[in-house]
Amino acid sequence: MSLKKLGLVSAACLLAITAVTACSTKNGTSESSAPSAKVQDANGSEVVDIEVWGTNIGYKPITKGSKLYELYKEKLGVGVIHPYVEWNGGTNYLNQLNLKIAAGEIPDLFLPKEGIENSLAKNGAIADLTDLLPKYAPNLWEAIPKDIWDIVKANDPTGQGKIYFIPGVVDYGRYAGMIRKDWLDKLGLQMPKTQDEYVKVLEAFRDKDPNGNGLKDELPTGGRQEARWMDHLFAMYGVAMFEGYPQWDLYDGKLSYAAVTPNMKAALEFAAKLYKDGLLDKESLLNDKAKWDGKVNDGRAGNFFHWAETSYLYMENTYKNTGVKPDFAVLPIPEVPGYKGFYTWKRFLEPQWVVKNSKDQKKLMATLKLLNNMYDKKNWNALFLGVEGMHYTMKDGKAVRLPDDKSTQENLILDPYSKLSTLDFMTELNKSTASEDRMWAVDQTNRNMQEAQKYAKTIAGDGIPASIYDGFPDINNRTLFIEYATKIILGQYPLSKFDEFVEKWNKTGGEEVTKRAREWHSKVKK
Repeated sequence: MSLKKLGLVSAACLLAITAVTACSTKNGTSESSAPSAKVQDANGSEVVDIEVWGTNIGYKPITKGSKLYELYKEKLGVGVIHPYVEWNGGTNYLNQLNLKIAAGEIPDLFLPKEGIENSLAKNGAIADLTDLLPKYAPNLWEAIPKDIWDIVKANDPTGQGKIYFIPGVVDYGRYAGMIRKDWLDKLGLQMPKTQDEYVKVLEAFRDKDPNGNGLKDELPTGGRQEARWMDHLFAMYGVAMFEGYPQWDLYDGKLSYAAVTPNMKAALEFAAKLYKDGLLDKESLLNDKAKWDGKVNDGRAGNFFHWAETSYLYMENTYKNTGVKPDFAVLPIPEVPGYKGFYTWKRFLEPQWVVKNSKDQKKLMATLKLLNNMYDKKNWNALFLGVEGMHYTMKDGKAVRLPDDKSTQENLILDPYSKLSTLDFMTELNKSTASEDRMWAVDQTNRNMQEAQKYAKTIAGDGIPASIYDGFPDINNRTLFIEYATKIILGQYPLSKFDEFVEKWNKTGGEEVTKRAREWHSKVKK
């Protein structure tokens, strides 16, 4: 297919997505006629700027001529403009992205959310990458295994077996419950192995002042809004959960949505008891990310759920805020009779990048150039380290990462090492770029990453497309689940209401979605 045919088909196609009446930029100038300043790299080639949107949890944006802009330009040959868009668990980001699309100002490269790539692909707003990636981004094409590309093709919303998004691949289990082992040691407690032992540990955290400040301010465990980031409480019941999003896995030999299984009912009963007994943070279902992270970093939370590989951030922030070096260790899955617990491992990550189907061929080719150079492993250390003096410093001839500082650091938006990640690479990267004064936290983090593998399990629904929810947005958004789960945990609904939830879920689209999910599973498992 020629590059010309890859141009954004027409304003009408974008109108079909956005239901707006104009496709111009904010100043009224069309994209194709807007002038752009020509910048050349060291080799005399023109450097084209592209706009990139993705996760930013509070770091500074990347602006033209900024230090990170210059680094990306030098290493990748493309200028990266990354405006600050509040993340807030992805909710604010998606809202702003929708507004951007509605204004006819779709970013050149961006992270899609909640299946938005499906409608964009159907309407020609994002590029068909099937032929483009092998030709113009071979480093990316070859880095992702064939079986993963096969899932991407199976998930093509147009049904033509094409590639419209770039997936993430993680070859190790990333998630685990984190527990304050230094609190266990201080109180003379062993790492809990059973649920009963786990509850006794939480009771001790609540009652025995393990943070030593003389206040009854400890939060034994907790989570965030919409019953998110408390997966450790569901994991012991074999509930496939990913950051609070119920997943598809095999239950009684059939692919089923974890939210409507007996396993989920039992897990909600347990969570409700913890809440009633003051063992679950009373604000768990009100906490946003900043609020819950703040409680962990203030040395108040005894147990929380997150990426094992970022536990060093919480350790360092806690040390900074309290003067105590914490030991966050992996919580083994507490044993519950009749259930086989696990932490959910998704090898196939949701779409990480989609490319604008641009009328401006320079922009399109620059975006492909960026992808090719970004996924060249020779650049990964530089992309991980960032800007000297901002993200890292040199000590005794060794590059070492500086502590996390959102007030001064620009967002390292290009992070292929986390989107195409292996355990060996990440542990070695952590160790090779840490200064001596940070090694205590990095060593614990690497230990946690290794330990988390004991409890990680890939799920049968790994890679299931968002298109199974077409026509049923409330199921995709977990609307009914959030309502019933939160009210059961808070004690506002009796546990018996769970059966009502399952019945409503099936009647309002769950049966059809389940049928689609099982058809997909049969297709990809042939």
